[in-house]
Formats: sequence, structure tokens, C-alpha cells
Amino acid sequence: MKILLSNDDGYQAPGIVALYEAIRDLGDVEVVAPEHNNSAKSNALTLHAPLYVNEAPNGFRYVNGTPADCVHIALTGLLGYKPDLVVSGINNGANMGDDTIYSGTVGAAMEGYLFGIPAIAFSQVEKGWAHLDAAVKRARELVQYLVEHHRASEAMWLLNVNIPNLPYEQLKPFKVCRLGRRHAAEKVISQTSPRGDTMYWIGGAGKAKDDAEGTDFHASLQGHPTITPLKVDLTDHDALRYWGQAAQQMAQRKEGG
Repeated sequence: MKILLSNDDGYQAPGIVALYEAIRDLGDVEVVAPEHNNSAKSNALTLHAPLYVNEAPNGFRYVNGTPADCVHIALTGLLGYKPDLVVSGINNGANMGDDTIYSGTVGAAMEGYLFGIPAIAFSQVEKGWAHLDAAVKRARELVQYLVEHHRASEAMWLLNVNIPNLPYEQLKPFKVCRLGRRHAAEKVISQTSPRGDTMYWIGGAGKAKDDAEGTDFHASLQGHPTITPLKVDLTDHDALRYWGQAAQQMAQRKEGG
């Protein structure tokens, strides 16, 4: 089993270091991660600047780019082989609900998925790395199950996993959930720079809007590590017929002058 490990907090982040130690004996694990924190970079690729790969004393390779850059470079030439599994994380903070759209952690995993490789994104629900030892233990359990039961070779999938910051004994079983939804983000923060210019900081994430039973928000509050299968198809299939009729009407009007 060959595993590519990445993240969005940077190659020195406690989450990726701990996760590597937890799963290193489950296969041939190689780390290719960003040089610096790249939170909320989603699936962004760097197209107009050169990217450099360096190796840290512990053998981790790091890139001066985004999480997706790291996985893309690894899969298109750096590794020289196709991994069996891409793992991203553990992230410092939740990636639930609408967060998944912006998440660099999910973006790194999704890049592997786009290349036809099963992938998992791991996050802790609260920032600060509290009970990281418990989180990596649960993450290892999931990866080990997937490896031992050949789930990584049966089909292509993308999993988003969020683990509550609780002692291991207090963590409940994994629960498969749908994504919840958030309210709109908090107001932008404006400040005046030392040179008198106005600068802006993106506000914090909004509160949960849909945290009903069955969502990742609800289950994590109950102490369950959550698993949400994701897909990349953004097509609104329910609206295809409606917009098809609209397009047909426009075509008829054009033909009628």
C-alpha cells in the first residue's frame, strides 16, 4: 500500500506530523505538503509562478504552493508512481458544511480523487490541537480498516472526516452524515495600515444554519467522528429540465425574429 500524505497547515504542523507517525507502518507513506499555512485555498493551483520542492530533515517534502499544488506535483512526476491512497490532514479546525468548498485540506484530497485515487481529508473540530493523540488514533483506525479490507482498491471515493476534540475514551463510533449548512460569514474587518491605507480581513465563518440530526454538525456535537462521502459533480441535475426549457424558448424567439 502506497500512501501520499498532505495537508494545508504546512509540513511542520502538529497534525500532519502526528498523522504520519500514526499510519507510517500501514504502508509506504510519503509526505508532500505546503511550506506554509494554506488554509482556505480550496483547489487552487499555482499557474503563473514557479514551484519548488525541498526536503526537510525528517524526509518530508514541502512545496511553496497550495495543497492542490502539492498533490498535483506529486502525482504528475515527483513520486514516479501512482499511490493507492491520498490522505490529507489532520487539519487544525473543522471542515464541515460549507467549509468543504473552501477547505485546502479537502482540496488536497480532492486533487487525488480527480486523478482517480481514493482519498480522505481529516480534520479536528476545534482549533488548538487539543486531544490530537486521540484524533490520530481514530484516523489510523479508519485508514487501517480501509487498507485491510481492500476498500482502497475496490472503487474511487472521497471522504471528509471530522473528529471532535475529546479524549479517546469519550469518542463515539464513526457516523456517516451529510454536510450541514452555515449562515453567511461574519462581517469583514477593516483596519487602517501604518501608511494610512484601508485594509480588510475576511470575517469568521458563520454559525451553523442546518445542524439537524443527520448532519456532520449534529453528530460531532454528540461526540461522533463524522464521515461524509463527497462528490465533485456540481451539476444541479434537478434544474436541467427547467433550464433546458428556457434555452429552447430563447432559441425559438431567435428563430422567430
